[in-house]
Amino acid sequence: MKFEAVLFDCDGVLVDSEPITNGVLRELLAESGWVMTPKECMDFFIGKTVREESATIEARTGRALTQEWMDIFYQKRNRELEARLEIIAGAEAAVAAAHEHTRQRIACASGADRFKVQMQLAKVGLIDYFEGRIFSGHEMARSKPAPDVYLAAAQHLQAPPRRCLVIEDTAIGVQAGAAAGATVWAYCPLPGQGAALRQAGASLLFEHMGQVPGLLAQAQCQP
Repeated sequence: MKFEAVLFDCDGVLVDSEPITNGVLRELLAESGWVMTPKECMDFFIGKTVREESATIEARTGRALTQEWMDIFYQKRNRELEARLEIIAGAEAAVAAAHEHTRQRIACASGADRFKVQMQLAKVGLIDYFEGRIFSGHEMARSKPAPDVYLAAAQHLQAPPRRCLVIEDTAIGVQAGAAAGATVWAYCPLPGQGAALRQAGASLLFEHMGQVPGLLAQAQCQP
């Protein structure tokens, strides 16, 4: 099936931001009294926002999650991302192919705050593809795994959700795309994650973003 629109997640799909963001978060939480290994922090927070887990954070640290703490987190996170962020291998080719496949009807639909998404896309040279078509879960009534951010992107592109392709990398994100009624392909570079992504609703798994152009070409040839 030729897709009318392609909707990309950002973190972990287009930019390799998760280790950086979670590293900053883990350090700040440790200072507050909640000590985790890097894997534990990634497993718990990936695909989520910090505020969504405020009750757990407050229970683990014994401290209120204040706006001041969040501001410190954002400042340190943004500084580290500006210094160290890199594009996911093959992401530029994937975005360019989707741009051509849909005649420019692509969007970035992320659970992260708008500033972070825009800063990251600019940092890795992808912002021109998505200018004016960036959607943040922070601006929706509900963030992922609710479908709101993907429904908003599809509506903006005037594409029926069932004719949209969502590209995700987390079970929470896959659930959001599937709940919107879109076809979801899951970027799955690490072994052992495929079952959870399939269970969440991914119809196809792939290991490298550079595979997307070929997959889109095949989809275009199918009825």
